[in-house]
Amino acid sequence: MITKELLSLAPVVLTIGMALVVRRTLLALGSGLLLAALILHWGTVSGPVLYLVNNFTGQLYVQGQWQGWHLDVILTIALLGILTQQLARSGAVNAFAHWLFPRIRSRRQARLAVVAVGWMVFIDGIFSCLANGNVSRPLCERYRISNAQLAYLVDSTASPLCAILPFSSWGPYVMTLLAGLTFLNEAPLTAFLQVACTNFYAVITLALAALVAWSNLGFQPAAAKPEHFQTQEQQAGSPWLLGLPVLVLIGGSLLLAILSGLEGGDTLMQWLANADIGAAMRNASLGAVLLSLGLQWHQGIKVKAMLVASWMGLRSVTTALGILMMTWMVGRAIGDLETGRVMATWASAHLAQGLLLPGIFLLCAVTAFATGSSWGTFALMIPIGAEIAWQLQPQLLLPALSAVMAGSVFGDHCSPISDTTVLSATASGCAPVDHVSTQLPLALTSAGLALVGFALLGQQLSLVLVWPLMLVLMLILGTMAVKGQARTG
Repeated sequence: MITKELLSLAPVVLTIGMALVVRRTLLALGSGLLLAALILHWGTVSGPVLYLVNNFTGQLYVQGQWQGWHLDVILTIALLGILTQQLARSGAVNAFAHWLFPRIRSRRQARLAVVAVGWMVFIDGIFSCLANGNVSRPLCERYRISNAQLAYLVDSTASPLCAILPFSSWGPYVMTLLAGLTFLNEAPLTAFLQVACTNFYAVITLALAALVAWSNLGFQPAAAKPEHFQTQEQQAGSPWLLGLPVLVLIGGSLLLAILSGLEGGDTLMQWLANADIGAAMRNASLGAVLLSLGLQWHQGIKVKAMLVASWMGLRSVTTALGILMMTWMVGRAIGDLETGRVMATWASAHLAQGLLLPGIFLLCAVTAFATGSSWGTFALMIPIGAEIAWQLQPQLLLPALSAVMAGSVFGDHCSPISDTTVLSATASGCAPVDHVSTQLPLALTSAGLALVGFALLGQQLSLVLVWPLMLVLMLILGTMAVKGQARTG
């Protein structure tokens, strides 16, 4: 006989199974949501339909009030989509490249420049892969940096960076999921920052990318090619067409957030905890878009071209917005089914408490690898992982959310069907299979260190001690790897 507990898990199992089979996040989430509605209102025709309608409208408007946070997130992601297309199509990214290229004097500087560009175009994971790959490819060909190494550096400064910076397109999405956790006592921004501090995989991956750029660890120089990119160095370039909108986005978000929380306390952290981060990011994103349009107008770009870029930007985020809305609806359905409580009960009976964080990390890694979607894994596992941690070890709630984030990014980072994996490879001129095979050993190294970090946190070791221990391990492994490559090279 099928119990209520088993039925509550069915939508999650169906969602993951559909994602594995059809490899379409929206279809998988929609299937799970429909099954959840049928389970909750079995026996009536109108019940599931009304539930889906109320679930959808409730994400935007409920009990006579607009859901300001959700609306701000939707507008922010739409504006960031417009901004990324404006920067790409206006020549801002290429202008930055032309400004940067003449300042490069060595192969090491070229590799470090790829990392620096990744930090400059952090706004969105997909945009970062496309922009950095296309901008840095001519530079890397000139300095004989292999396409596989370029793809690794591009991919390793895209999603991992977005996962720890609140002012990227990932920030509002994740903070919305965090805001939906009723037992989370922290403000969404404060919780996001604390989760980022223990996202071991993302931080270690960024550090490892910098080490690879500095030492050429794990890669050999590419074969010499004819230098036919010198004309790019003779073109005038400017960092400001890209830099100014990005500065407005970051600085404006932080300033507006602080201003909105001034009445909530006397310290910076209190101001941020009480800030209206959704409105701050919405307004900063709007300011960055308007500034980009103004700079393009000054350049003489036609209004029609700017409108086309804006429309393409909106189209580019329609899937992300669909996933976002479906995520909110699935999150509510999982809560109504009490799926998290059921999984928490099973975990308490069968899972050693010291393995809670490593277990969540590995589960999310497998899910994201199989589905190729970190966002889809966030949608499923943030509510469930949070519920499990809250039931078993409430003091590990935020580290458990870090394990969800880290595992999801790791799985997505290695998945051959992930959009960022494919786009970073193609933009870098590398076959996706070659990118996956060369990136996997480095990604597994970061994941191994991350598992150690989560295991230490699971043993109630203070973060003040965990990070120094992780740093020592990273230095030891890095030194051994560099020496090993020097001997074999």
